[in-house]
Amino acid sequence: MSKAGMKPKSMHRAKIWSDDVENLYRFQQAGYRDEVEYKQVKQVDEVECWPETGFVKKLQRRDNTFYYYNRQRECEDKDVHKVKVYVY
Repeated sequence: MSKAGMKPKSMHRAKIWSDDVENLYRFQQAGYRDEVEYKQVKQVDEVECWPETGFVKKLQRRDNTFYYYNRQRECEDKDVHKVKVYVY
């Protein structure tokens, strides 16, 4: 199956913070499941990231407004359990 048509097989909630959880938090704040869905919906090949940390820098929501993110961590410990981690 091509990556464009992929659907998640399962989902669980994040328990501890990591770089991956941080980026998922940013995608989900902007209204997307994860990077796969963002690329599929927005028809982009690459997501703009901070070179120092690798965190997502900018995302375009479905209504075409932009979310801009800092270089540092934005997902606080109290929000980690809200992040959905999808398994393909």
